[in-house]
This record gives sequence, structure tokens and C-alpha cells, in this order.
Amino acid sequence: MKQRKATHQILLGDVPIGGGAPVSVQSMTNTDTRDEQATIAQIEQLAQAGCEIVRVAVPDEAAAERLRAIRDASPIPVIADIHFDYRLALAALEAGLAGLRLNPGNIGEKRHVDRVADAARAAGAVIRIGVNSGSVEKKLLERFGGPTPEAMAESALNHVHMLEERHFDNIKISIKSSSVLDTIAAYRLLSQRCDYPLHLGVTEAGGVTRGAVKSALGIGILLWEGIGDTIRVSLTADPVEEMTVAWELLRSLGLRRRGPEIISCPTCGRTEIDLIGLARQVEERLALESAPIKVAVMGCVVNGPGEAREADIGMAGGRDKGVIFRKGQVVRSARGQEALLAAFMEELNALLRNTQ
Repeated sequence: MKQRKATHQILLGDVPIGGGAPVSVQSMTNTDTRDEQATIAQIEQLAQAGCEIVRVAVPDEAAAERLRAIRDASPIPVIADIHFDYRLALAALEAGLAGLRLNPGNIGEKRHVDRVADAARAAGAVIRIGVNSGSVEKKLLERFGGPTPEAMAESALNHVHMLEERHFDNIKISIKSSSVLDTIAAYRLLSQRCDYPLHLGVTEAGGVTRGAVKSALGIGILLWEGIGDTIRVSLTADPVEEMTVAWELLRSLGLRRRGPEIISCPTCGRTEIDLIGLARQVEERLALESAPIKVAVMGCVVNGPGEAREADIGMAGGRDKGVIFRKGQVVRSARGQEALLAAFMEELNALLRNTQ
């Protein structure tokens, strides 16, 4: 992996971004922000699952009126997602939110940009410039022949320059496409042309399976190249599911660890237990745990412990007998799948208590 590019560090709430800080994990609520209780509940779920920064949509004044209560109840910094209406941006800053997702070229007159930049500066808030392939300005589409990586990078920098002209540089940038290759190319260009922190993601990536694959490729390749300071895995799903993908991605690259790592064999014709069902139940049990342990669920009682010898805890089962092992050494056995699972959960719970 290449050394991460040095970027200008900003502080979003209490989360440092850029300048060598750990790559942070973000998400966005999909509740109606006007329903503050539902939004707060989802933010709490996201935070428990590992979200470090959360964004909420602010479509109108009614949503803006709920922002202070949401901010007060949120355990993590909150960003307001603003489009077109500068008054909503000002309301979000007045409510004390840590940042805005806003493109200054889309909020009208220069005096509107002046007011937002001044208010953000006074509040110490961050502004994220966010350009998607579907939001590139018409003149740039004509100039570059479509929403090319070059057009997206140029669009983002044009918005950035509007803030720089107002002596505002508490900025991070994202330029996303539903095309993995265009996303990678766009971020490479942007990384060469500025030193602002970069928010990585692949937009409109799809459901859990397709979205996870596209996000892992797009975000993972860029991080491997040393590009990127914070990430959001975008899935057409419960946003809590984005956390699993994001943290597994960071773990796989050796950048950060959070929560259990689960390893399991893919099953084959020799498998004599419902390994898929066992693995699913173990995953469900560990979904909200933060302890960085390694857990193995294996389908072969003969080879399983050896194949997963570095696991902190694991189980392997055959037709008549299953074993529970620690670091490759068998410590307990059970007959029958239900008994094996029950015994494993006892051992797992004991391990988790000892790692807290």
C-alpha cells in the first residue's frame, strides 16, 4: 500500500479528517428528518454499529427546525445535506451542526454564498463540496463531452474556488460516480490538484451485494493508492448495513480494526451440518460488538481448527460431533448442531466479557 497523501487536516465536531488522521466512517440517515425521534433512533443505531459522522437531509424549514434537537441527542457529529436554499444552510449552522454538504454554486446570488461562508467560519463548521456525475454543470458537460472524470474534478474545484475567494478553507471534497472506473479516475485527478481532505464513495452503488462489491473496489483501490481521508459506503439498504461493509473494507486493507472478524469456509459436498445457518447466527450475535476478535465457523471437524488456527475462538462441526477451539486447540466438544451452537455461544460470551 502506498503512503497516504498528506492533506490539510480539518476537524468535524471532534473527528479529525485528513493530515494523517485515521480514515473515518460516515453514513446518512434515510428517515424523514422532520421526524426527529425516528432520526435520532437511527443515528444511535448507526453510532453503535461504528458510524463516526452522520449526514441528514434538510429539504425544508420543517426539517431545519428539528436539527437542534437532533444535534443535541446525537452521539456523533451531524452534517446537514443542503441543496439550493441558502436559508436552510444558515438554519443548520444556527442549530449548531458540525458541517454542511453544500455546493456554493447552487445556492444563488453571491451574497448568499457570502452569508453561508461567513456563518460557517464563525461556527467553525466544515463544508463538503460534493459533485456527482449527475450534477455537473451544463457548460462543463458541453466542454468535456459528458460527466467525465475531468468534468467532475473541474466542477468540484470551481465550487471550492468560490469558498476560497471568501477566505474559507475548512473544506472537504467528494466527486462520485456510479461508475467505479470513473470514480477512481476522478479522485486521482482531484488528489493531484489539491490538498483538501477527500471523502470517498461510489454513488448509486446499488443493494447490499452489488453495492458492497462496487464500493470495495472503488474505495479500496483509492485507499490502497494512498488517496482518501473519510469514506461512506452507499447502499440501497438500511444504512446500518453500510457499517459492516465499511469497517470490513478498512480491516481488509489493514487501516483500522473494529469489531469481530468472522472467517468461515464456503461449504462443499463434504459439509455435514448447516454451516450457512450457523455462520448467519454467529454474525447476528456479533453484529453490534466492537471487540476486535477473530471468530471462525468451519464445516470440517477434522481440518477446521487447523485451517483457522489463528482465530481467537471458533467451532467446527461434522454429522455427529462438533468441537469448539481456541487458537487452533480444541477446548470443548458437543453432539448435535443445537448443542454445538449453545456451547459455542457460552464460550463466545465469556470471551467477550473478558475483552471488555
